[in-house]
Amino acid sequence: MYSDPHGYAKNIGKSGTESDITFINLKKGGEDTVTIIEPTRYPDRLAPPLYYAVAMSDSALLVIDSITPALGEMVIMLDVMGIESGMIVLQNYLDKSQIAPPLIRGTVLEGYEFVEDDPPIVLRERFLSMAADITYPVPTPETGFVMIDHAFNVKGIGTVVLGSVEKGTIHQHDTVTVLPGEMICQIRSIQKHDEDAKEAYQTDRVGLALKNMPAESLERGGMY
Repeated sequence: MYSDPHGYAKNIGKSGTESDITFINLKKGGEDTVTIIEPTRYPDRLAPPLYYAVAMSDSALLVIDSITPALGEMVIMLDVMGIESGMIVLQNYLDKSQIAPPLIRGTVLEGYEFVEDDPPIVLRERFLSMAADITYPVPTPETGFVMIDHAFNVKGIGTVVLGSVEKGTIHQHDTVTVLPGEMICQIRSIQKHDEDAKEAYQTDRVGLALKNMPAESLERGGMY
């Protein structure tokens, strides 16, 4: 999920990795998890913050506090990327009639639900309820593909990358190819929401410790 203005989602979940995009995490029990992605450095930079935040999202939370050119860019980005599921929150006494239909006519946002600017706990429980209702893909032995969004060195561990499993399954000790560049390395360990795991499946958000791969050689991309 993606939200704006900056910092709105930090009242809903626990802040995680922050760079030009920020990850906010929600977790309930051992299964239901939600990751909210904010384009922290947008609108100072259109790409990559806004592009990556939307590209990694399955649904959108669009918080509108004023009608600006940046709002138009966000509507276009969400429409071009085909994010058909979403909610719109209005602030500063904006009225729904100012947004729909004039600003979102003919876009995927026509299907978004307008919701009240509720206290954080209300949205938090709603997101977790949505996650509980999702039917996740059945794990398959298909070769996994991970979309990497961050890479860095951790003392005593080495190179760690953060990302999401886009398809298939990955396992601890798998030998993988990192793109771009076709570099080969091994997955030393896997974590999901700070807990060790032997494998990860489609839709899982993961942290991977990599063997024989310097962090400075990595950039945003994928590995399989």
